[in-house]
Amino acid sequence: MGSIPKIRKRDGRIVAFDKRKIVCAIYKASAAVGTPNRKMVSELGNKVVKTLKKECESDVVPTVEDIQDTVERILIKADLPEVARAYIVYRQKRAELREMKAMMGIQNELKLTVNAAKVLQKRYLLKDNAGKVIESPKELFARTAKVIAEVEKEYNPSADLKSLQETFYQMMINLEFFPNSPTLMNAGTNIGQLSACFVLPVEDSIKEIFSAVKHMALIHKSGGGTGFSFSKIRPKGDRVKTTKGIASGPLSFMRVFDIATEVIKQGGKRRGANMGILRVDHPDILDFIAAKESENDFSNFNLSVAVTDQFMEAVKDDSKYELINPRNQKTVKRVRARHVFSQITSAAWKTGDPGIIFIDEINRHNQTPEFGRIESTNPCGEQMLLPYESCNLGSINLSKMVMGNKVAWKKLKETVHAAVHFLDNVIDANKFPLPKIEKMTKGNRKIGLGVMGFAEMLIQLGIPYSSEKALKTGDKIMKFISKEARNKSIELGKERGSFPNFKGSVWDKLGFETMRNATTTTIAPTGTISIVAGTSSGIEPLFAISFMRNVMEGIRLFEFNPFFENIAKERGFYSEELIAKTASSGSIQNVEEVPADVKSLFVTAFDVPPEHHVKIQAAFQKHTDNAVSKTVNLPEDASQDNVKKIFMLAYKLKCKGITVYRYGSRRKQVLYFSEPIKLAEEPSFLVADSEFSGECRDCMV
Repeated sequence: MGSIPKIRKRDGRIVAFDKRKIVCAIYKASAAVGTPNRKMVSELGNKVVKTLKKECESDVVPTVEDIQDTVERILIKADLPEVARAYIVYRQKRAELREMKAMMGIQNELKLTVNAAKVLQKRYLLKDNAGKVIESPKELFARTAKVIAEVEKEYNPSADLKSLQETFYQMMINLEFFPNSPTLMNAGTNIGQLSACFVLPVEDSIKEIFSAVKHMALIHKSGGGTGFSFSKIRPKGDRVKTTKGIASGPLSFMRVFDIATEVIKQGGKRRGANMGILRVDHPDILDFIAAKESENDFSNFNLSVAVTDQFMEAVKDDSKYELINPRNQKTVKRVRARHVFSQITSAAWKTGDPGIIFIDEINRHNQTPEFGRIESTNPCGEQMLLPYESCNLGSINLSKMVMGNKVAWKKLKETVHAAVHFLDNVIDANKFPLPKIEKMTKGNRKIGLGVMGFAEMLIQLGIPYSSEKALKTGDKIMKFISKEARNKSIELGKERGSFPNFKGSVWDKLGFETMRNATTTTIAPTGTISIVAGTSSGIEPLFAISFMRNVMEGIRLFEFNPFFENIAKERGFYSEELIAKTASSGSIQNVEEVPADVKSLFVTAFDVPPEHHVKIQAAFQKHTDNAVSKTVNLPEDASQDNVKKIFMLAYKLKCKGITVYRYGSRRKQVLYFSEPIKLAEEPSFLVADSEFSGECRDCMV
């Protein structure tokens, strides 16, 4: 009897034989027809192996197809026709997906979804001068790991670079951690710019304003996003001493930034993205609040009002507050705070903009106050920075940090430590677009480690997203990550030295002897990297259980949450009709055949009560150095009063910012209900753009 130590993959590679994959495939087929039986599956797996050994000659390496053919025969012989049929259908679907990927020219040795592979191909994989992809996903991660690991030589010439490179590579190849997109795109390239977030100052002069436009263009070209506060620009109608003319105000100059962004593609891979901020006490605040009511205006900006504690207290007291001319700090007039707050909530209800940032709360947590006040954030609001500062972000995939229905704390700790090491190295590997940015960034060495896949972690733990236990879990997870991130930063500080601006920083005043990074944690929206990782975005709930994805022009594919699919199969209520029913709305709450406990576990963004969205955000913010990207998704029939309550709750819970998005408030959406495909009686489907991962406000990046 022969042996089968090796098998031949479809691409010709010879790899070790793994019986577990056979057992897993048979189990999935039996679960699909509602008859999962682990003992029976194990026995069938043994029969498959025995048959293969008997049929294989000693010098013959069986192919994947040989093994699958044998599985089919064994299932039929075992008088399990339904299981055999489910296995054959699954095999056919996998073949169709491989054909589609081949048609699209996608190299996909990681067995990613079609959409994940397409996003990699479009955004991340290197291309030649003709636009042809010249690397595979594995080569992308190897390239990135090599560049970041090589930094180690600067601190330790005898460092084991091979081992460190392998650690970084395995985190990415196992979809456990990804850095922000520019790091993946640009590591090892001529561009070499690896940071996602930048804040540029905008001063009150033509020369300085257009310097900021130029600097923005350089950053966008390299793949970064920019944030600006326009609060220092004198108001519309104010006098201009040098020309004896009349000032046009901050909005007129914002249009210059917007138009410049429109004509610059970020390295040809990402559209330009900006955050525009105006203080609530600026005389032009009402014009700013209404700036995006016309959907075509400021399409390259997210907008946020920087509200003060004084303003929020005036809203609660129904009192007036002062509008102040930034040119001379003189009061222009006093206005009723509730009127301005009502205008903010009305505009946010209509368009999703503006959001709010709580500027005083942000500066209470400014780790380096001696270097100035924080005025702005990055495009999605989660990374507040000083002028000319940049930050590189990364996210741990929490859905990969669960073992046996429990949090894998040891694995999470190891991943946090490796990720902080990775992100600190990125600062030194980076090619900065401006000397001022390099000086500020290396002075504070801010990094932002966050998470993705929180919703799918909760599902694996059996915890409903809309529950008190979810809040406690989020609090516990982020507290642990923050503690371990700081521990690693302290360790790196002892080895490499603290960040240069450590003296006089918050860490210095708190008695820390060393700290490598002024900040270590940020919760980013994750966007396309969560699509590649195959998990839920950031700390958002699932945006749909089943939906149609616009993979590319003319091609749509159903996506079905794998955790829900597995439970549906194991508990016997899975069917093709179920997929269609859930895809019509994305939710399972009104699907009769789904048990109540499953419905509570698999809630989507619109199923979650608005106040719970805010509480989830606050739970993570409590243990995050920077801020938390989180969108409160509202159904189309939500009221303006709902928005007011959300904003006030966010202030009460000490969030650093808050954003709402009401479905249907923009004509151009990345998530929408399609029209019936052919006949009037056919259902519509929830349709998502190829790069939508669940965070509605992040449409542009």
